[in-house]
Amino acid sequence: MQEGNDVLLLTPPAEEYQASFLQAVGEFQAENRYTEYDAATLAADFGSFVRQLRDRVDRTRLPPGRVPETVFWLIDGVEFIGRVSLRHELNSWLSRYGGHIGYEIRPTKRRQGYGTAALRLVLPEARALGLTRALITCDADNIGSRRIIEANGGQFENAVALDGTPVKRLRYWIDLTPAAADAPARG
Repeated sequence: MQEGNDVLLLTPPAEEYQASFLQAVGEFQAENRYTEYDAATLAADFGSFVRQLRDRVDRTRLPPGRVPETVFWLIDGVEFIGRVSLRHELNSWLSRYGGHIGYEIRPTKRRQGYGTAALRLVLPEARALGLTRALITCDADNIGSRRIIEANGGQFENAVALDGTPVKRLRYWIDLTPAAADAPARG
């Protein structure tokens, strides 16, 4: 990430980023992620896909048990870099394992500061929803994500066991009160 050369922004999903989003899907699929997406199907009706992502804010359009969330895409210039999901509330699973905020950066753009920037950029959005603090989690063996959370003021609360895996989930809270927002950022 080169600060100042391109415009780094968090934006709702948009059709104009189709080409780079589809490239990112290929990168994620090489890691055996995003396997639920078929690139040809996405390309054929990308507008519908974008609308579905944007509709996640509307509780009436969600399956039972899901909470409203705002999906953002991190864009550098005109390139899709990653995704941030801001959940408006917590259900029992999110309270323990998932948190208010989830993010992911496409494989070719990792370790360049984008994850830290994505989390920093979504915190004002969480505050605008009325949240006074945000729960963010990561796997204990995900050192990069731990650093991203801590660089954005995450305070470790505890580690919880996940069913069926030896890796624990680390739980952090970020204070979103005005005094915390005015404090100098770390990292």
